[in-house]
Amino acid sequence: MSPAPPPPSPSPSRGRIRPWLVVGDLVLAAMWVCAGALVKLAVYGVLGLGGRPEADAAKVALSLIYMFFFAWLEGVTGGASYNPLTVLAGALASPGGPSLYLFTAFVRIPAQVLGSILGVKLIRAALPTVGKGARLSVGVHHGALAEGLATFMVVMVSVTLKKKEMKGFFMKTWISSIWKMSLHILSSDITGGIMNPASAFAWAYARGDHTTFDHLLVYWLAPLQATLLGVWVVTFLIKPKKIKEQ
Repeated sequence: MSPAPPPPSPSPSRGRIRPWLVVGDLVLAAMWVCAGALVKLAVYGVLGLGGRPEADAAKVALSLIYMFFFAWLEGVTGGASYNPLTVLAGALASPGGPSLYLFTAFVRIPAQVLGSILGVKLIRAALPTVGKGARLSVGVHHGALAEGLATFMVVMVSVTLKKKEMKGFFMKTWISSIWKMSLHILSSDITGGIMNPASAFAWAYARGDHTTFDHLLVYWLAPLQATLLGVWVVTFLIKPKKIKEQ
């Protein structure tokens, strides 16, 4: 019997600390909040579709375009991201160990928060009519449940696509974007459907309510717990492939 082939070596960038991503995180986070604000301004201001059924369709179309653009930027930069939940889920699901998790939690996520704050300041200075971001429109526990469930479902799909190692950029981005947009629309009237603690914090910081209990519970604690649960569920359900002897 011939010996079994050696297991494939892991990708050199997977599970490794890459300090240069901090700059990419900061820039992408700033660009993300600006892009979202510009879409709303274009739909309700330039196109004048406020209160009309066409407004949602226009928002979805424009949002899909910039979501593909940001997915391309993430690939070009080697893994930079605008969302703390994305990098946290990646750190938890990767074999990087405690060092990668600590680097993500205490370096990358603060950089994303800072980038989001700078992005909000920039867009509000350039376009004062852009608004003040999404607000919680229901009770705090209802909002935490809605934001947590939406985040849980997004994280499950994102981590599953990564673990399945789907190589087609278009199909992977299409599935992820449509899923995120669907959950965003469903929860937009409740919490704004943000599913991004850095973006939510930046707009709350601009309004001055970033330290309230409601904000911390709905936009930080609930999504973070949902991310941990989503990664655990996907890791439990999707077992690593066993290498068979030949």
